[in-house]
Amino acid sequence: MQVGLARRTLTPFGLWVFGAAASAPMVVLAGGIVATYATTKVTALPLTFLLVAGVVAVLAVGYTAMARQVGHPAAYYGILANGLGRGWGVAAGLVALVAYNAIQTSLYGLFGATMAAHLGGSWWVWAGIALAAVGVLGVRAVALSTRVLVAVLAVSLLIVTVFVLAGVGEPADGGSSWEGFDASGLAVSGIGGAVAFCVAAFMGVDGVGSFVEEAIDRRSVSRATIGGVVVLGGVYAVTAWAMGVAVGPQSVAEVAAGPAGGLPFSVLERLGGVWVVLGELMLVFAMVTSMLAFHAVIARYVFAMAREGVLPAGLARSSSGIRVRAPRGGSLTQTGIAAVVVGAFAFSGADPIAAMFTWLSALGAMGLLCLLLAASVAAFRAPTSVRGQRPGMWEWRLAPVLGVLGGVVVLALMVGNVGSLLGAAPGSLYPFLLPAILAATAVIGGIWAALLRQSRPEVYVGIGRGTPKIHAVPDSMSISI
Repeated sequence: MQVGLARRTLTPFGLWVFGAAASAPMVVLAGGIVATYATTKVTALPLTFLLVAGVVAVLAVGYTAMARQVGHPAAYYGILANGLGRGWGVAAGLVALVAYNAIQTSLYGLFGATMAAHLGGSWWVWAGIALAAVGVLGVRAVALSTRVLVAVLAVSLLIVTVFVLAGVGEPADGGSSWEGFDASGLAVSGIGGAVAFCVAAFMGVDGVGSFVEEAIDRRSVSRATIGGVVVLGGVYAVTAWAMGVAVGPQSVAEVAAGPAGGLPFSVLERLGGVWVVLGELMLVFAMVTSMLAFHAVIARYVFAMAREGVLPAGLARSSSGIRVRAPRGGSLTQTGIAAVVVGAFAFSGADPIAAMFTWLSALGAMGLLCLLLAASVAAFRAPTSVRGQRPGMWEWRLAPVLGVLGGVVVLALMVGNVGSLLGAAPGSLYPFLLPAILAATAVIGGIWAALLRQSRPEVYVGIGRGTPKIHAVPDSMSISI
């Protein structure tokens, strides 16, 4: 008997919420934008956000077209298996697990350090509390997680809006400068680092593809993913512009780098101290809900790959029968992995921000960008059985080609500047560890697929087969009848 996820339980709005919550606008405001200004000194950060959002949105066209057609909870795994071959699918599945786990676990370092700075104590104790909370929510039905994410996301967007109004309402230079959108500001040495930070800000929106089996309407996967990138791209660009206006485009890098600057809360304080308190509180909740969103995606990857025998089959089992409302095995596995990683960083005495958060988030963002590129290639090469008899030229030809061209440029900038992002000394080989880890993971996936082909051909043939047939796993309405 096949085991499936609960069909028709996520609305289009619910899908969008998961993607937006994973990106976490409050974390981008308080962490990403401030750190990008401070590290790169790029004044044209608002324009950079728009350009990167455009590239990611075009890359997402082929990805979501494939995700919609394949219908696999382990989206990249299913997409590459059906578009490029089963070995590529297994490689993509393992890379996705590494990338999503890296980003999700990195947030425990950020959360722990933030809480320790405000309330005292060891960062790993706070990280452990967050880990337990995410673990408990992760084994519950997806509807509960969605309600939590909606509440936090709504208040976070409110605070971002208030920040923009506070910044634009009291411009540092006496007027609203548009220097942040000046293309000449892109021709600076720090642009590669700024691009990398912007890419990281959008990662997580692609996780919507993993909920395709639970979506009320598969077409909404495309709208939620691409719409999420476009909307968040606009929000982040306007927010970065407002920060530059609030303290001055030429001064924003210096203010962001100085502890006394207190960005973004010093700008929120212009409208009253209550907004500062609410902003700090929402930053904490936003980190937790972002962890929860990534946790849900990882749990579905583990469940779907285990269901096909690529991972241990026991991880796809459910105590609730044939219809799984939450992939418990995958959820517990992700919690266990996160606990081990957090424990390892705590035991080694590594800095939770400079080491754990920075390195793991960079690894995850680089891995997911590589997977988006691979998904566009898979869409371009997908057979007629996947694309359909009358495929759209934009989805299956133009967008994948344009996405790959733009994505390669973005990836090159990201890889070329990873050393400065990680604070490595010039000439150090440490930054090359990140692409090496991703490449090694992909090779291991290819080897594992080859071994399955020889030793378990029935498993190999079923790689990437997607959602079980509807009569194999009846919907809850059918069961009640």
